[in-house]
Amino acid sequence: MSIAVDNVTFAAGNTLIVNGISLAVEKGKVLGLLGPNGSGKSSLLRLICRLRKVKSGVIRLGGDDIASISRGDIARRIALVEQQANTDMQVTVIDVVRLGRTPHRGPLSSWGARDDAAVLAALARVGMQDRAGQLWQTLSGGERQRVHIARALAQTPSELLLDEPTNHLDIQHQLEILGLISKLDVTSVVALHDLNLAAMFCDSLAILQEGQVVAAGSPEEVLTQELIERVFGVRAHVQKSSVHGRCNIQYMAG
Repeated sequence: MSIAVDNVTFAAGNTLIVNGISLAVEKGKVLGLLGPNGSGKSSLLRLICRLRKVKSGVIRLGGDDIASISRGDIARRIALVEQQANTDMQVTVIDVVRLGRTPHRGPLSSWGARDDAAVLAALARVGMQDRAGQLWQTLSGGERQRVHIARALAQTPSELLLDEPTNHLDIQHQLEILGLISKLDVTSVVALHDLNLAAMFCDSLAILQEGQVVAAGSPEEVLTQELIERVFGVRAHVQKSSVHGRCNIQYMAG
């Protein structure tokens, strides 16, 4: 497994946020994290990249306990794309993507050809190579998310963590961003709210509720009418899609 979480707990003060979570992600696959607000999705992502410290349990990357891996090695291996961020600084697209090379460069090292190659390759993978010199402030929301992902890819990670990457985007950009993520040759864990998008683009799902995994497996195994009502509090009709072979969810009023 690329990422393995074994009985992990995490608390903020006296409040247990992550409560005995276990899950695994195969190399090169996309795992979707679903659950109501406050279910522990964002906290779990930060635990995996060691921005938070587990209270108990073990998280492994490729079989190695993350507690035994240096922060520098983790930064070079795992890239985190947080919810959409803004800046008032006058920076260009390529300036933002170059930040992804920071974990690979020491305090005295100079910018080199390998850095240039990684940045240009990342821009090409998200289709933003022609916007390299454009100012960040002039980009649309979808374009900014593409640049965020390019910055992460410039790290040349083996694992990519994304926290609500489609938040506040219109449906066209949601489809574009998740389609891009699903085609990357890295292991990805993505926190989402939209059940249909998760079913369409994720190889497997983990449903979180009150800091625990209440269901895990393929989208068609996990997203049942009973689970959707129990966890999300809504009635829904679930049917297998003839388009992508996965489930399609129709919500019912009342």
